[in-house]
Amino acid sequence: MTYQQTFDVHSRGRGTIEITDEVARIVRAAGVTIGLVNVFVQHTSCSVVLTENADPSVRRDLETLAARWAPDGDPAYRHDNEGDDDMAAHGRNIIAGSSLTVPVGNGEMRLGTWQGIYLWEHRTISHRRRVVVTVVG
Repeated sequence: MTYQQTFDVHSRGRGTIEITDEVARIVRAAGVTIGLVNVFVQHTSCSVVLTENADPSVRRDLETLAARWAPDGDPAYRHDNEGDDDMAAHGRNIIAGSSLTVPVGNGEMRLGTWQGIYLWEHRTISHRRRVVVTVVG
């Protein structure tokens, strides 16, 4: 069985937005007991990540790391059509990824105690992001 739904996330600019509950709702709606759920974002300047959901300083520190990996406005960038954060956002997407897969057991995601799923916006201004969730079981 395969089940798929999409939903939109409205970011307020750079940072993380927890989407664990929405993905869990879709997994429940799929009615799959054992399988996998894939979460994919249809954009190249944001990511989907699995990270700690208990201490928000972890996500703030991820922003600090990302600024080191792919700084805004680097003069070596050629792609800056949409501003100083344009190429940096694409680089951060490549590093952090566009999708993730989580096992499903007993009809729910088998996340660890402190794990949550987040959309990680890499642009500095707000965007509407489309997330595709596919459940296979």
